[in-house]
Amino acid sequence: MDAADLDRQARTMSGCIPPLLVSRLLELGHGEEVEVQAGRGEWFCAREWARLLGDRGRQAQALEVLAPYVATGWWPAARTQAELLESWGRAEEAIALARPYAATGGIPLEFFARLLARHGRTDEAVTRLSAGIDDRLLATALVDVADGAGRDEDIAALLAARIPARHRCDSPWCCRGLDPDTAIGLLATIRERQGRVDEAIALLRTRQHSTSVNNHDQLADLLARHDRIEELRAYAATEYLGHAARRLAEVLEERGDVEGAIAVHRQPGDSPIHPCHGAVQLAQLLARHGRGDEAVEVMRVLAEDHNGDDWILHTWSELCLDQGRPEDGLAHLDALAAARGDAEDWDLYWIRLPLIAARDGVDEAIARARSHPEGATSYAAPHIAGLLAGAGRTEEAVAVLEQHAFAHSHDLAGHLIDLGRVKDAVALLQRRESEPVAPVRTGSLFNDPPF
Repeated sequence: MDAADLDRQARTMSGCIPPLLVSRLLELGHGEEVEVQAGRGEWFCAREWARLLGDRGRQAQALEVLAPYVATGWWPAARTQAELLESWGRAEEAIALARPYAATGGIPLEFFARLLARHGRTDEAVTRLSAGIDDRLLATALVDVADGAGRDEDIAALLAARIPARHRCDSPWCCRGLDPDTAIGLLATIRERQGRVDEAIALLRTRQHSTSVNNHDQLADLLARHDRIEELRAYAATEYLGHAARRLAEVLEERGDVEGAIAVHRQPGDSPIHPCHGAVQLAQLLARHGRGDEAVEVMRVLAEDHNGDDWILHTWSELCLDQGRPEDGLAHLDALAAARGDAEDWDLYWIRLPLIAARDGVDEAIARARSHPEGATSYAAPHIAGLLAGAGRTEEAVAVLEQHAFAHSHDLAGHLIDLGRVKDAVALLQRRESEPVAPVRTGSLFNDPPF
């Protein structure tokens, strides 16, 4: 066992038993196999077995399971042990274990600082994080852990110093580390919790690029929290991604104003908001409130306007299935195929298979799939196997996937586990082709190559 191999497991999920299948083994009562594999270098088995032992009050045994992994110096193993120690009320031991790793910066330092702050050592956490404020991850942690520590103005000054008066990034890769827009967002967070909401809003309006991160718009969320609905409405009318409109609709729906929420998503033709976002959210809103016919019609129009966009077709098909109208979904897909005049590639063709199964039965869907020119390929196999498994025909699903075992080892192993063929599943998962082992990551998110 060494850190490079453990890192390969975590990075590639190949040649090992991945987390979802470890959970499947435990759920189906194969804990003994998980325990055995934990002792043979299977990291995800070791992690879950140690957690399970801890839950059973067998803390010493849990630490014994993790000991050889931690001994390699690999950070994720040390982090897992520290998390367990903290959950058992042994915070001082967790802090002592994590402290040496924090010197590498990045993710280990973020974890260590948050751990310190949770256990009354906020000053040390703030000091350590302040030194790494040019790392976006650490700057975010700094703003979080400083909440209530009386250090907001010091941190605000550090952030303000990283917001240039003239230069603004013209691309996401312009400034390394803490870019100006992120610094503005973090400074706005501090101003909001100080009660200086107007300043926070003004700051966010100065950001050059979108205020959205992970599909959440910081300005929209702030306006919603402070019940500034008219300002949110005005912002939603101009924010292109549609995240602000979605937040406004959510607020109105939560207040029982379903018609108002619907109106938000019914954008006029000259709206700057990307039309796809609003239409999909409108269809989902209508379906939630029992207006399935209207939802289907909204998605039908969108699918016709964006002929061949696979994510829209997926959404359309899923809605038709949910509404018990597979024939509508198939009619549109058939019309699309006819309009294109060519044989439909598999990446579009397979969308119809659940619809065929719902309308005509699984056997018909499988027959249609196998008759497609690409029906015998490795990328078609999981779709056919999924139809079979969904109909309770797991052995047939296994037979399909065994023809492409290496390409779909996780899916095949999952079905083998369901059939009780645990040894076969483990052997399949642990088989791997030789590959160069990449250098072990230190955990620094922004400073390591290639970033």
